[in-house]
Amino acid sequence: MADQTVLSLQVYPRIAEIGQAVWDACAGGQNPFCSYAFLSSLEDSGSVGDNTGWYPRYAALTDETGEVAAVAPSYAKTHSQGEYVFDHAWANAFERAGGRYYPKLQIAAPFSPVPGPRLLRRPGVSVAAMGQALETLAGELGCSSAHVTFCTEEEWQALGEAGWLQRLGMQYHWNNQNYANFDGFLEALSSRKRKAIRRERRDAQGGLTFRALTGAELTPAVWRQFYRFYTATTDRKWGGAYLTPEFFPLLGERLGDNVVLMFAYRGAKPIAGALNLRGGDVLYGRNWGCVEDVPFLHFELCYYQAIDYAIAHGLKRVEAGAQGEHKIQRGYLPQPTYSAHLIRHPGLRRAVGEFVEAETAQLQQLMAEMREEGPYKKMGEQ
Repeated sequence: MADQTVLSLQVYPRIAEIGQAVWDACAGGQNPFCSYAFLSSLEDSGSVGDNTGWYPRYAALTDETGEVAAVAPSYAKTHSQGEYVFDHAWANAFERAGGRYYPKLQIAAPFSPVPGPRLLRRPGVSVAAMGQALETLAGELGCSSAHVTFCTEEEWQALGEAGWLQRLGMQYHWNNQNYANFDGFLEALSSRKRKAIRRERRDAQGGLTFRALTGAELTPAVWRQFYRFYTATTDRKWGGAYLTPEFFPLLGERLGDNVVLMFAYRGAKPIAGALNLRGGDVLYGRNWGCVEDVPFLHFELCYYQAIDYAIAHGLKRVEAGAQGEHKIQRGYLPQPTYSAHLIRHPGLRRAVGEFVEAETAQLQQLMAEMREEGPYKKMGEQ
């Protein structure tokens, strides 16, 4: 499909109106968070849609024959929750000045700070064409702005060239250097860090067993138990759950073996769980929770068990989600994440542009310092 092809913007309030085959033909099969299975599970479970502040407005570009050439998971939003790229200060400043920040157009995998493609295109469709379509959609919906969050670096660069503001973020990822086992990974660390991790694992594992459940093992009873863990965390941290009880069984049904649910058991009783999704050669950590206070159990279940799984299955990377400098000392190093922002009001655009420019310089310096201070052996170190 050539760049000169005339493309038309279509907007759909339900992903089913586009269809799984068409959507996934644009999305590819590497990142589960932009798949039809994941996005439809959010919609069909009521995690997005009416009364959530996430109103699906899926963008699609069609060619002269009516064939869908590109799609984007786009939502009209009436708040800034569940995004992990924070713009609350922008909204507050604009509204104090008499502007109206909401609704805004959010192009994202909802509730998932997971890097990956956001402008899902067949060959020959440019990022610039998608960016122009999203700008048009934002105008048609009366949105103050459009935000493409946790996109790929390629998308970020192309949107920047098209005039969007570019913002950097930071996460912590673990990379598999062809380790034979967990001890092989530990040998890459300094002696002090090796000892600390072994001590944490010993304390966390005392009296517990661990299993990675997937596929047919993800029964309704398992999901009911996991939802109890999930709400134990969300109620404590945020005062409420974004995801409904119906979401997780749908996800297990539709993504199958790409769902990896780590459970910790005391005897036969599960006391904690951590949800991961597998895509390509990456394990993506998502939600976790527990109902018993065990020292270092969060680190064991979310970080060390994930590393064990990745090594055993030949995966190249574990992405453990947003925030958490404590991950560095456990082998997860800082990596940049990317977002692009189209601000329609000139004054707000100027202020946000100055902010992200200063923020980027600070973040780049911080990431360099963190990598230097990381847990891995320096030259000549034992």
